[in-house]
Amino acid sequence: MSPNLKVFAGTGSIELAIQVASSLGISLGENKVQKFSDGELQPIFLESIRGDYVFIIQSTNAPSDNIMELLLMIDAAKRASAYKIICVIPYYGYARQDRKDKPRVSIGSKMLANLLQTAGADRIIAMDLHAAQIQAFFEIPFDHLDSAAVFVPYLQELDLPDLVFAAPDVGATARVREVASHFNAEMVICDKQRKRANEISSMAVIGDVKGKDIVIIDDICDTGGTLCKSASLLKEKGAKSVRAMCTHPILSGHAYQHISNSVLEELVVCNTIPLKHFSPKIKAISVATVFAAAIKNAYENKSITNLFSNIRQLKLNL
Repeated sequence: MSPNLKVFAGTGSIELAIQVASSLGISLGENKVQKFSDGELQPIFLESIRGDYVFIIQSTNAPSDNIMELLLMIDAAKRASAYKIICVIPYYGYARQDRKDKPRVSIGSKMLANLLQTAGADRIIAMDLHAAQIQAFFEIPFDHLDSAAVFVPYLQELDLPDLVFAAPDVGATARVREVASHFNAEMVICDKQRKRANEISSMAVIGDVKGKDIVIIDDICDTGGTLCKSASLLKEKGAKSVRAMCTHPILSGHAYQHISNSVLEELVVCNTIPLKHFSPKIKAISVATVFAAAIKNAYENKSITNLFSNIRQLKLNL
């Protein structure tokens, strides 16, 4: 008898989990999170999961309760005799802390990897890590999905006549080059220097953008400062239009205000993190079908290579 496939949602990713379950043609599993008066969490599965493949969907963005809840759900599933526990983490938080870039700092992404494995996760499925090397922090299988699966079709529909892609910093060039190659388009780089986190001291554009329709590609949009400054600089250099596509809409601080007041035509994001507010310039695209395909293939022991290794051959067969 084959183990059952069951999908459960953490409180930080309920809407996306509902969409994923719908794409799979199943009902979302029943669970709840009990909270004590001091804020302590106690997740509870409200149905039997003995011998089942349990997929837990939860992004680990702020607040840190999302991380603690995910760890407790893993532990609860393990103690309830789940056959396999697969963590579907659309946005892997703490990914920006992937190395010691200054003395006496933590490596948060490695610590989170240790916690997930110690809790009992058997596999991780995530999308667009800030640094792909974070996969090496895990001693369990890690499937790294690509948001290009939804961004590329969206851009194809726009059919921009003078399309040029922009990397918001040198670190994003590999990601941007892959998308640009799909359209046989040119790429430019916004070279930035920071004084400190979330604060840019200077920026320059490497490449010609005059009369071009620019699309900035990045993995996250936090305060929106880098994005808006890049867009403004690109317009000053003669760009015809500037829009951005960022996978994870962290959008902290005054980000919504920054985006609304910017020269951006639009900011297109994925629903890996729920949007906190409405903005006419921000559009969210669902990645539910991408995660559903990954879950289905992982459950059936099939390859998911086509979901992340080559966007020229994307196939989301459910």
